[in-house]
Amino acid sequence: MDQVGYSPSFKKPADIMRMRRKRARSEGVSNSPQGALSTRGQSVAGTRPFSPGPLMNAPNRPGGGVKRRNPFANIENTYNSPSKRANARSEGDVDVLLDFKKRVPVEAEGENAGYGNKSALSCVEQLIQEDKTSDKKSPIAVFKDDSLFEDDLFDDGKSPALVKSPQRQAVDEAALAVPEAPEYPADWSLKTRLLFTSPQAFSWAEQPKALEEAQGLTQHCRAQYADLPHNIQEPRSCPELRCGFQQALQYWQHPSLPWLSLFPRIGAERKFAGKSSPWSNDTELQQSMMREWSVSLTSLYSLLKARLCPYFYLCSYQFTVLFRASGLSGTQGLTALLSPTTRGLREAMKAEGIDFSMPLVEDKRRSKEHSEASKPTDGEEPHSTEAGEHSDQEVGKEEEDEDEEDDDEDGGFSWLKEMGVQDQIKKPDSISIKLRKERSTVSLDHRPESVVLVEGPHTHTLINFLINCKSLVAATGSQAGLPPTLLAPNAFRGATLQTLKARSVNIKTQVHSGYQDMCSLEVMGPVMPHSLHMLTQLLRAAQKGSFSTVLYTHEPTAVLNVPVCKEAKEQTAPPPSAASGALSGCGLSPATLQQALEPASLGKAALRQLHMRSYAYTWKS
Repeated sequence: MDQVGYSPSFKKPADIMRMRRKRARSEGVSNSPQGALSTRGQSVAGTRPFSPGPLMNAPNRPGGGVKRRNPFANIENTYNSPSKRANARSEGDVDVLLDFKKRVPVEAEGENAGYGNKSALSCVEQLIQEDKTSDKKSPIAVFKDDSLFEDDLFDDGKSPALVKSPQRQAVDEAALAVPEAPEYPADWSLKTRLLFTSPQAFSWAEQPKALEEAQGLTQHCRAQYADLPHNIQEPRSCPELRCGFQQALQYWQHPSLPWLSLFPRIGAERKFAGKSSPWSNDTELQQSMMREWSVSLTSLYSLLKARLCPYFYLCSYQFTVLFRASGLSGTQGLTALLSPTTRGLREAMKAEGIDFSMPLVEDKRRSKEHSEASKPTDGEEPHSTEAGEHSDQEVGKEEEDEDEEDDDEDGGFSWLKEMGVQDQIKKPDSISIKLRKERSTVSLDHRPESVVLVEGPHTHTLINFLINCKSLVAATGSQAGLPPTLLAPNAFRGATLQTLKARSVNIKTQVHSGYQDMCSLEVMGPVMPHSLHMLTQLLRAAQKGSFSTVLYTHEPTAVLNVPVCKEAKEQTAPPPSAASGALSGCGLSPATLQQALEPASLGKAALRQLHMRSYAYTWKS
């Protein structure tokens, strides 16, 4: 007895397809009511099955069909084609898709988001069970291999919802890596550019009137801040909002050379190349500029000690220093973070008597000691040695190792003398040997781990060191003879009032298969933490609690977010209310000051994206 479907003679696939086309034309397409599929597990009009098998209108196929099977059919050219999706938009779409559970992987969202770690088949089976017990259709997404096609799915057969691709969903999850919060953490890094986007127009940020600009400058100089309503209905006609925007763009800088952009300074040789620099070959002019710069730096430090200035930045061509007043970032005294550093700079600071620490290196060492202490051997008592004793033991051990290495080096060349060829072989000098031994210290140079923390009275010694440090100013190159840039939120001696550049444009952003009108606001310049917070406070009220921000960080300053308050100091730190009262005259708004008082939590990272939805923040660092 012949097997079903067995062909005694071999035929090429093209011949078989030609015969089937002739047979289909001769038989015609059945339009009988039995050919319509309306139950779960059967195809809708205009679709084909996805697996090989008999024709849909074959006699032995239950229910019949309206079309024969295409042997080359796949998901992409059947259900996911535009014409098929347009014809299949009905309440039975979910049922049809669920019928493909053995052939098509499915990913659930919403209430079924917990299925992400399960297999695709088990997810579909559980979706089917939930669909049987509930009237609510669960949104699903159809995959082809590892890619996802974004289909219009329906909730209760009415409103369409878009399902995100895995790549886009991963990006969104990374962007919203933290739960929503009413405030974002303080970011002490310097920004070179901010890009705000929102569905609402930024017409209120356009060219201000002369009176509004004057009022904004006056408010900045007098440290006066207007109270804005929670939601502004007409931002364009709100003078307080427009004046506050001008106030947020102001900052103070020294020196000020109109034809040169003095920020950033690290890696900016090309920006200075070809620009006029009359001081480069004039020693007297260089000395005069340094004297003025020293007066400005001293003035800033005096304001910092008196808590009349919250913080300021010193930007040289090699490193950046952040000075903060007592109480900011959870500290008890003045602090200064310097990054990046080199071994030579650290040795020079030690020679001047500046006591400093390296927070990231100490945290790494502390975590290593903690891991070692958590694994005591049998019969060994738990470690109760203090950190200072640990460091003394480590220093003694290192000295012993160095002595042993010195002995090895001396003995390593003794055999040359015995052979009488010691004069013919070139031995490494002592400097090379010392550098090889200190390679672990030198390897930190110019890296984020080289950040240095100076606290308390030693910050005053650091100021004197920076004033007298000859390597602070470049001796050659396009920045030769140019003093470092000082940036501060408050006025100081020799400072010039500068304004960040801002412009608003309307753009179109691609959303799935179409485009959406969006409004953007771009702010360029050395954006300090207080300016960023003031701008977000304004956008919160003007954009009805919905906007997104992309922050472009000056990378050498990202490490300035490292925590500086240790556990022992946190126990005796003054309460935030007391610190806020002591810094009430520093020139920051109460909301900005409250954010600056919180301990740093970003570590070596900096804010990259900031989103506000329904008056709640999410961010990515």
